[in-house]
Amino acid sequence: QPCWNEYLTTRIEQNMALSCTCPISECRAQPTTAFICSIISSKEVIAKYEKALLRGYVECCSNLTWCTNPQGCDQILLKDGLGYEAACSKCSWISCFNCNFPEAHYPASCSHMSHMTCAKCNHGFCWRCLKPWRPTHKDYYNCSAMVSKAAWQEKRFQDYNERCTFHHRAREFAVSLRSRVSSVSEMPKARTLTFVLHACKVLEQARKVLAYSCVYSYYNQDMESVDIVEQQTESLELHTNAL
Repeated sequence: QPCWNEYLTTRIEQNMALSCTCPISECRAQPTTAFICSIISSKEVIAKYEKALLRGYVECCSNLTWCTNPQGCDQILLKDGLGYEAACSKCSWISCFNCNFPEAHYPASCSHMSHMTCAKCNHGFCWRCLKPWRPTHKDYYNCSAMVSKAAWQEKRFQDYNERCTFHHRAREFAVSLRSRVSSVSEMPKARTLTFVLHACKVLEQARKVLAYSCVYSYYNQDMESVDIVEQQTESLELHTNAL
């Protein structure tokens, strides 16, 4: 039993519990959960093993995912319906089920948020960091397109990227403001600030939509739908700035 205890504990500490097999090389049998719990006496090690089991279960289920809140959250989300978005009941963060981007990004698609490919030269790059997707290009922009067209495309990208970045920073301001208002509202004798807190949350959501609308408009080739989105975005931006 001491040998099994040391062996299983080591495998769990190395995050290899789910692939653990009999220590005899010819035997591929895997120890059961009941066996592992009967051998290991440490509550900390058992807790780590149970977390590994849960993590493995979530990864195997296509309708489950972890909350992607960058501030940290251990909630498991259940996909409900046909959409790719799910709101966390614990922290209210909205995650995307379909890609690894840390938050829901409607109206931009999942492909907008990660792997991009140049229609002219097939150069693949990452939207988030602008680095080559694969080590096939030495530079970010290595295309045989005409210089004038390339300059126009670069200027268009810069314009949309600046707008997107501005709204993300403005959203961070809204989050910070809501945090400061929350701390004030908890002080004794402070008047209720529920309305202000709600306004900060709406401001945060609006900035998020405006940021991802820039991504959507940049990649959408249908000029008629782009015009409609731009009109709606302009209206939302005016009201958001006023708020």
